[in-house]
Amino acid sequence: MEKVLKTERNNLHANPRLHNIYGHVTEILELRAEKPSLQVLFIPGNPGIVSFYKDYVVAVYESLDRKATVTAIGHIAHTLEDWENGRLFSLQEQIQHKKEYVKEELLPQRIPILLVSYMIGIYPFLTMNRDSPWQSLLTKSAGSQIVSVGVSSFAALVGLFPTWFHQGLIRTLLGRSWSSDAVHVACTYLLRYSMVRNFTFMGMTEFKKLQENLDWAFIKEKENRMAFLFGVDDHWGPLSLLEEVSHNASGVNLTIEKEGHTHAFCCTKAGSIWVANHTMDVIRKHVLAS
Repeated sequence: MEKVLKTERNNLHANPRLHNIYGHVTEILELRAEKPSLQVLFIPGNPGIVSFYKDYVVAVYESLDRKATVTAIGHIAHTLEDWENGRLFSLQEQIQHKKEYVKEELLPQRIPILLVSYMIGIYPFLTMNRDSPWQSLLTKSAGSQIVSVGVSSFAALVGLFPTWFHQGLIRTLLGRSWSSDAVHVACTYLLRYSMVRNFTFMGMTEFKKLQENLDWAFIKEKENRMAFLFGVDDHWGPLSLLEEVSHNASGVNLTIEKEGHTHAFCCTKAGSIWVANHTMDVIRKHVLAS
């Protein structure tokens, strides 16, 4: 199954589409090169809505002179329509979904693959920030089915109100600096019962998993092939984690963003372009130079 929706960005046509992966209808945002020398695969955080990353995907594609295929793959059931008929999916099921995509569709192409992941997308390389009161609150809330159903029902109820009300609420609650495109995506996706139920359920399973210790042996083994980007005041990826990674795997490339972009970088064009440029710097230094 495939449904193409063409959206123009800087004279490019990004192609968000529905694609059947591992038996599940998935939203994918992709820009293809004619003869790609590299495949860049982007995995979002939670919620895994690829439409948030249009500016980022286009910027990476342009930075690579359109010679690499850049793909953002969404999470199961983090879609505009409820293709899964109310079924909920755990973190582990989302991981298996991405592994199947790589195995079935990318590896047969026999070109290098660069994995770019955002927050939970880079599991198992992150642990929960136990000092963050916001994360602690979300852990408790996500673990309650009553709270999850209540939040999802409230979101669906708000979705019945006029568009101007949605947009004002989203800007007030989530970010006044967000781009109009990001606000539109949030209003379109995050005010649907099935969508909210799935990302809160995934949140419950991810918070449980992220309390486990990191596999330092694996990270140490692959340290020369890894790079991490942290924010100065990002409680989702605190600088204490950077120090921990530096101590246990000194060969990992570590960078701190100091330009003032927030955790939700994809919700502003400036943030998307800055992170895309950083991605390109990493590619030049550690992929193209090798």
